[in-house]
Amino acid sequence: MSNATGPAPGLPVRMPRPRQPGRHRRPEALTAPEGAPVLVLAVPGSPTSAALSLAEEVVSIARSELSGLDPRVAFVDGDDEEFASLRGVLDQVAADRPGEETSAVVVPLLAGPEAAVLRRIRQAVGDSKAQVELTDVLGPHPLLAEALHVRLSEAGLARADRARLFTVATAADGIILATVGGEEAAQAAGVTGLLLAARLAVPVLAAALDEDGAIAQAAEQLRSSGSSTLALAPCLIGPEVAPQLLHEAAAEAGCSGADALGPYPAVGKLVVTRYASAVGLAVPQQSAQPQ
Repeated sequence: MSNATGPAPGLPVRMPRPRQPGRHRRPEALTAPEGAPVLVLAVPGSPTSAALSLAEEVVSIARSELSGLDPRVAFVDGDDEEFASLRGVLDQVAADRPGEETSAVVVPLLAGPEAAVLRRIRQAVGDSKAQVELTDVLGPHPLLAEALHVRLSEAGLARADRARLFTVATAADGIILATVGGEEAAQAAGVTGLLLAARLAVPVLAAALDEDGAIAQAAEQLRSSGSSTLALAPCLIGPEVAPQLLHEAAAEAGCSGADALGPYPAVGKLVVTRYASAVGLAVPQQSAQPQ
């Protein structure tokens, strides 16, 4: 029992846990303000159940990062019967929230600038009745480099942590960073590629899957510079391309490949970062885990 002056003698005193100092301190939980715009996740590619499941997982991660978030999943090429279209979702938001200055923030589920998809997103935004803000794509960003590293290590193509003293027999000594969207997308992916190269201490070249011969050319350039074991790392979330295209690209390069990024936690965090920036929320600095 406690007495008037404090706990009974001999009983432990429960003290509040001190906040961790410095960059390892856990950030304060973010909360969306009341009446904040709807987050509309614009999903590229062919609408499928697999793509919908992936998008819903990303939304789940985003909700865990930002409480009070009101998210919707919309397909850029949806049909509004089985898969909600971006235009249809935006018109529904306009009907639900008439007169709001900004009723929705559209975040493209793209790792890089795929011009053809972004053109269709802008068209849907422009044709809708909603007051919408469209954010940038998710990359380039250090968190994407972290996710790429994880996918490569899961495939046995890279060390999980090069600070640890163990080797992976199949680890690649040259990485082809595959993207879609032509030369513009390849240049943007190249920035993330530099970050990945720093993590793995191996050369990384970005190449577009939709540029004829670009993957084979990148493979030849890496081999001519001394790399003997290559790996294909898709700088893609997943819905942007058919999985078969990634298999064909790996075969073209004569190497093994990792999976697309999918609903890796970093993807959800970046979605929240883009949304929060659009609505004026201060987001703690996101940084990749040191390797």
